[in-house]
Amino acid sequence: MEPAPLAVRPDTTWSAAFPTRLTGDVARVLEAVPPDRYPANQSFTVDVRGEVLVVPQRFNADEPGPAALQALTPSERLVLHCLYTRHGDGHVRQQHVEQILTSDEPCVVPFVIRLVGEYVLEIVEAIDRGLPALATPDSPQRRLYGEFIASNPAFFARTERRVVSYWSCYYRRRHPSFDTYPGGLLLATLRACAEEQTGRRWPHHTPLTRSSRAG
Repeated sequence: MEPAPLAVRPDTTWSAAFPTRLTGDVARVLEAVPPDRYPANQSFTVDVRGEVLVVPQRFNADEPGPAALQALTPSERLVLHCLYTRHGDGHVRQQHVEQILTSDEPCVVPFVIRLVGEYVLEIVEAIDRGLPALATPDSPQRRLYGEFIASNPAFFARTERRVVSYWSCYYRRRHPSFDTYPGGLLLATLRACAEEQTGRRWPHHTPLTRSSRAG
């Protein structure tokens, strides 16, 4: 029988996933949660208001109990919810992303957009429901997401390609046209956020919709 993997607390790794002003919050959260038995060996890199963040692909610690969660400050709970959006269980990812969708904290945005590019359609639909102001011109939410996409065009382009890939592989029968696919509709809204923020047409990395052809 192979030995169980060592329990490792990825403090150094996860501290790089948040702005330096939240380093103390990250450390306290990692002390409050069970250790991650399968630390991620992959990550993605984003720019959040000029600070480069390196976010591990997965976080597989068990969730803390209610008492541990209640003992955290609001900013610590925000960090915790972001961590668990990278969990290997889709239900856990959805539960935690739903807790951060109304946040105006800029470092939340890459955790949300990363989930838009993953395969669980229910999570994509939950994100769309939880960001109603994304479609409202000049709303704070629209500016927040537009600013992030404008600073991370390559990251957003990869997200678009991932959405198209999962649609084609798993959801094309249910949504024959990308026009009607929830992930495609959400991407169109996010592109509009970037266009409003930059004042220019944002490039497409998805099948052209009817409205795009008309334009």
